[in-house]
Amino acid sequence: MDEAAGGRQVRDLTILGTTTEYPDCPERARLETFANRHPDRDYWIVFECPEFTSLCPVTNQPDFGRITIRYIADRLCLESKALKLYLFSFRNHNVFHEEAVNRILDDLVAACRPRKMMVEGDFNPRGGISIKVRCRHG
Repeated sequence: MDEAAGGRQVRDLTILGTTTEYPDCPERARLETFANRHPDRDYWIVFECPEFTSLCPVTNQPDFGRITIRYIADRLCLESKALKLYLFSFRNHNVFHEEAVNRILDDLVAACRPRKMMVEGDFNPRGGISIKVRCRHG
């Protein structure tokens, strides 16, 4: 890709390098993407969010966990700061663990249309039991 195209690629990103405004729910978060410079090759991209938080929809108590996202991009890659803000938007959102992980997968697949993707949620114990949720696309 030539330098001019690379410059356009960076100019299209509106969140990176700006003052951070944290969305208060996933509906208000904006996922951004950029062109995959190696669409001819399958390679895994892995994101780790070790400080994922959400609220229990029954008790309104905070839930804590780790979200891991693994994907093989097709034409688009996820921009990491936008992804971080999207994941942080669950902080004040009431959602069951299973629903959160499946929603993250659905939203990310809609945003970047990957060849393959897996989202894993490993949630800390509350009430003596931990929950692990895995879902995949492709």
